[in-house]
Amino acid sequence: MLLEGRKAIVTGAASGIGRATAERLGAEGASVCVNYYADDEADAAEELVASIRGERRRAVAVQADVGSEEDAARLVATAAQELGGLDLLVNNAGVENKVPLLELPLRDWERVLRTNLTGAFLCLREAANVMAPTGGGVIVNVSSVHEFIPWAGYAHYCSSKGGLKLLMATAARELAASGIRVLNVAPGAIATPINEQVLDDPQAKRAVEQEVPLGRFGQAQEIAAAIAWVSSDEASYVTGTTIVVDGGMSLYPRFV
Repeated sequence: MLLEGRKAIVTGAASGIGRATAERLGAEGASVCVNYYADDEADAAEELVASIRGERRRAVAVQADVGSEEDAARLVATAAQELGGLDLLVNNAGVENKVPLLELPLRDWERVLRTNLTGAFLCLREAANVMAPTGGGVIVNVSSVHEFIPWAGYAHYCSSKGGLKLLMATAARELAASGIRVLNVAPGAIATPINEQVLDDPQAKRAVEQEVPLGRFGQAQEIAAAIAWVSSDEASYVTGTTIVVDGGMSLYPRFV
């Protein structure tokens, strides 16, 4: 197993990529703290925890708003206490909504930046402060191809992911001496609940598939597999970069 004995936090793990990642880390031998945000996600988080627990694996569910400094600190402290340490953080929690730039309310801008960028920063800072004195670890941010591809109607989302790219690179430079690797994994179009409206509309689904050379949406498990590998010792010389998992979307297949 790739991650035997590791102790991990996955933020936003009640569904989608976060859930698939928590499942994969557990399958690879890691103990996992399953973070969730909303009260109505508690049952799903507890179900996931029960499926991860094993003879050598611990698992715990922790409700926290990653954009809150107090909650982020509590999340990391609780995970380290319950799992017996911490050496892996997956910053997955994220939100988005479509609004034309000239109609974008400040409250929407602040909500998206608060979760996607500030939340990642707070969890990264708190986790690194636990990892550094104990020999290091790995921090993986779930970014997006929109850390470098503009997306009309999503200026706040793209800004958060672009910011996450340079947060990752800067943190990788600063934390390497402490034995901490920092990376982004950037999904393309993935079949998760956040894309449900597109997946349920054949015309919209086909339009997205035409942007992907492999001709399909990716699966959350495919992102989880990339996260598991890059978190493992097999990727011990990889830091400060973005691993793109997008079926070739960033090749701009319809550009002529």
